[in-house]
Formats: sequence, structure tokens, C-alpha cells
Amino acid sequence: MADFEEDAGKLTVKVVYYGPAQSGKTTNLMRLHDLPGPQLKGEIMTLETRNDRTLFFDLLPMGLRAPSGLMIKLRLFTVPGQVAHDGTRKAILSRADGVVFVADSHRNQTTNNAESFDNLMGNAARVGLDFARLPLVIQFNKRDLPESSLVPEDTIRADWRQAPWPLVFASALLGSGVRETFANLLAVLYRSLDADFALAERHGLDSAAFVAGLGGVSPAAEGE
Repeated sequence: MADFEEDAGKLTVKVVYYGPAQSGKTTNLMRLHDLPGPQLKGEIMTLETRNDRTLFFDLLPMGLRAPSGLMIKLRLFTVPGQVAHDGTRKAILSRADGVVFVADSHRNQTTNNAESFDNLMGNAARVGLDFARLPLVIQFNKRDLPESSLVPEDTIRADWRQAPWPLVFASALLGSGVRETFANLLAVLYRSLDADFALAERHGLDSAAFVAGLGGVSPAAEGE
């Protein structure tokens, strides 16, 4: 659950970008950092190895102030994709309030995507998260690459048609789909936070203002 400090008037929320190595988790955060919109935004912290794979994590802080004065601070993390760093992945996933799963659209990454998603479900259980209730969005990244190298959208939609989570196609490198992914996650996350902390009733913050205040836009607006 999010960390609520009533005396300080602060709610701290944790979002984790999860997925296989080099799927584009760090690039998502970098694009979000470049976009205008959040009321409050800190500097992105990135720790990388020499081959540009995240070793520990990336962190991007964002925030907004509700009409009641409540400060809502969002902390966006990435996890390392390599199997060798599974302990770090569990530690970062612990106490997450929402997750974006970033999959690689390459045909040759299908198995890695599946193994990483299974790892997400397993680690969620290990750190005490209720996966069935966890706010989650699935992003298939790298759609800017040659079509012949990618799993077709129709195939992906068919494979995920029974899934209850929003599905977004993106090119984090070009910036397309990044904000839409984030907005979808914020919308789902708001419902969870409102149920726990009465954001609308006690703090005058509805879903649209929550999403817009953190720099998200509706999927329709992004495509206009």
C-alpha cells in the first residue's frame, strides 16, 4: 500500500517498470522525464552498466498537490532485466502500488517476455503483492522497428485477449505510446488509491485531474 503520512499531508506512491533485459524500461522513464505536464518533477537517476543495461534501478520522481493540500509523490522505478539480478528485482518490486510490464516486440523475444512475466507474477507473490488486484498495464515496445522482425499486433492482441489489463503498443525510442502507457496506469492506479484514501471525497481530486496533474493524457488525446 502507498505510504500515507497524515500529519505531513503526504502520500507516496511507488510505480515499477518491469520486463526483460533491454525491452525499453529505462527509455520509457527518459521519455516521461522529457515530456511536459507533471506539476512536480525531479531529475531522473540512472545507474547503468557498460553495455547500457540497468544494473540496479532507475528512479524518476513526480508529484502533484490535491485541492485539499495533500501532496502526492510518485516514484517511478525500473528493475534490472537480467536473471542474475533477480534479488534486486524483488527488492524494487516490494511495496509497489502499480506496475508497467514492458515487453519487447521482437519475434525472437517471445520466450523472454513470457519468462519475465512469469517472473513478475512469482516475485509479486514472494513480496506479498496481490497480483489479481495490482494495477498493471502491458506495453509492447519497439514498434518502430522493421515489421518483418516484429510480432504482428493482431497476434499480440489475440494472445492477450483474455487478459484483464490495458494493452498499449509503443516506441519508447521515438516517444510514441509512452505517455499513453503511463496514463493508462495512472487511471487504474487512481481507482486503487481512491478506494484506500478517498482522494475524491476527502481531497477533491478526481481521476481526470490525477492523470493530468502527473503528465498523463487520455489515449484518445495522444492520438489527436
